[in-house]
Amino acid sequence: MNVAGLLAGLQARHDEVTARAAELRGHIEHLTAALGETEARLADLGTARKVVAEVAPAGAEPGPPETGTACQAIVNAFNQHPGHVCRARELHELLDMPTDEASVNITRSRLGRLTRQGFLTQPGRGRYQKRT
Repeated sequence: MNVAGLLAGLQARHDEVTARAAELRGHIEHLTAALGETEARLADLGTARKVVAEVAPAGAEPGPPETGTACQAIVNAFNQHPGHVCRARELHELLDMPTDEASVNITRSRLGRLTRQGFLTQPGRGRYQKRT
């Protein structure tokens, strides 16, 4: 390969990388704007939470999550089988609940909420067990 061909190849690569850098700068600008909007919304939500906490009557704290409901039945099932790891569909079968896809998806949502609240752990994807 001669020097002119080498220089032409380098120029082509330089142009490609320059275009990619410009594209990434555009993404960064978009993400920076989105981050600013999200942080502003987060600040608004924090302010709203403080205002509601100040205005709410004393002693009006919410009770345990969904007591006496499907979430409570799920927690009770895990309490009865503390070491058992199961999936949402298996839990439906254990509790004699309908196993149609919509019902199982609702239970998956509830299991995720109970995991975030610290009642359950998730030892594997889609698998849940009682927190020890």
